[in-house]
Amino acid sequence: MAEQPSGNSGAQGNPALEEAGSSQLVSHEDYLAAVEAVLMVAEEPVSPAELATAVSLPQHQVQALLDELRAEADGVTENWPGDAPAGAPRQRGYELREVAGGWRYYSRARYAEQVSAFVLGGQTSRLSPAALETLAVIAYRQPVARSAVSAIRGVNVDGVVRTLVQRGLLDTAGTDPVTGATLYVTTAEFLERLGLDSIEDLPKLSPHLPGVEDLEDDASAV
Repeated sequence: MAEQPSGNSGAQGNPALEEAGSSQLVSHEDYLAAVEAVLMVAEEPVSPAELATAVSLPQHQVQALLDELRAEADGVTENWPGDAPAGAPRQRGYELREVAGGWRYYSRARYAEQVSAFVLGGQTSRLSPAALETLAVIAYRQPVARSAVSAIRGVNVDGVVRTLVQRGLLDTAGTDPVTGATLYVTTAEFLERLGLDSIEDLPKLSPHLPGVEDLEDDASAV
């Protein structure tokens, strides 16, 4: 993209160049690159509010920059007034996702096999079926005590829950007011691993598990 000219005309042509709250005018490309640089070094999703503080822009302008960066990574061309004609867009090997209340760059899913081969050297560390089942129960029933999870699964889950907590996928959330048992919930790390923004984005179970309502009734009686 060509650099926007300084002055009010550039600010009016591009939402990311509205009043910047600075005595020195900075080009749209500079703001875009600054947000990109912050996201490149982030080890966890960064919220729009945090980005706004980092680049000294209002949050709604940062959102416009994020939308542009995501479109750019996806190979979608969005020309602003005054931009030079763009060439054929290329989809990047990475993508910008909104997960767990923030934004972060990820390698594109279609290249997961190649990335895993490089990062893990063929070695994978996966959760056991028991851990996955326990995690699923807690994700859909949270906050929930271990005794309730054990009742649903029919086995003791103490060791599995400890493992999930150690991996950062579960955390405690107080105690049950009646029994005093510790309650467990999923974490932001869990959402990030699944590429979800919130628990509400979990797929509905009913279409896949007929009779799941009866299971929920049984669990609530524990």
